[in-house]
Amino acid sequence: MMRAAFFGLGAFVALTGYSFLVVDKFVMSGEHEERAKGFRGMLTSPETIHERTKDVFDPPEWSAFVLMSVGCVTMLYAAALPKHGH
Repeated sequence: MMRAAFFGLGAFVALTGYSFLVVDKFVMSGEHEERAKGFRGMLTSPETIHERTKDVFDPPEWSAFVLMSVGCVTMLYAAALPKHGH
């Protein structure tokens, strides 16, 4: 059971790293409201209180290689675990 769990976790992390290698940045589809600066957003005109922006996740270049290597090492560890009952 532990072998499969570690192998699955390693595969997930390695594939996430590969997706960071292929994709430049992720733009989330939902929008959030950003309050204007000031005393809790109350000192601005009503037109500028709510500004709709999209969340952008731009991972650094090195994160893809780190995630792929950690995932592969975890999968190798799962393959090296002793079999249960032997």
